[in-house]
Amino acid sequence: MDYLKAISSWSGGKDSCFACYKAMEQGYDVKLLLSFISRESKRGCFHGLDGKLLRHQADLIGIPLIQKEVSPDMQKYEEEFKAAVSELRGSEIGSMIFGDIYLIEHESWIERVCKELNINALEPLWNQAPENIIEEFVASGFKTIIVSCKADIMGREFLGREVNLELVDELKKRGICPCGEKGEFHTLVVDGPIFKRPIQILEAAPIIKEGFWKHWFLDIKKYA
Repeated sequence: MDYLKAISSWSGGKDSCFACYKAMEQGYDVKLLLSFISRESKRGCFHGLDGKLLRHQADLIGIPLIQKEVSPDMQKYEEEFKAAVSELRGSEIGSMIFGDIYLIEHESWIERVCKELNINALEPLWNQAPENIIEEFVASGFKTIIVSCKADIMGREFLGREVNLELVDELKKRGICPCGEKGEFHTLVVDGPIFKRPIQILEAAPIIKEGFWKHWFLDIKKYA
């Protein structure tokens, strides 16, 4: 088992992408991107991104993407997560990369589950100041846009906006984490130093979805 060979947990958003990039800078060889999509909608479980769009993104990065369908039940999700990682890691991959920043419950779950799987959990962004993460992310040449947000704290006007230092100042004034670590908003990375070329958004429209939380989503219909 080689700890420098890794799977990267992948949502298509800035934190998973930047964690993967930082791990690569540290010498990790990322063999696969692993994304979990809803069995019902075929969209990313947390960002709501279409599975085909995530595949397009991975193609532009040049790292194979594996998508696994999961159920919304947390107990079943853990079982499906473990089964997917166990299936993909083989005998060589020794690490898995995650983009958590400061939520202890997330980090604790990752540590416990990875320990049970006997795989090293790598958290390159852990315990860093969210504002510093965004500054480094932007300085590194990445570009990401907001594709969903909680409707009670952020309006539809945020959809499609680039996450940059100007937006960070605006979010801080509203008391919102600049990284959206508590689920305030989610993003899609469209360009950066690991991309062959940018993703072009050709057609998109805002939609609102009711649930436990009311969310605005950017429904990306056409891209290249």
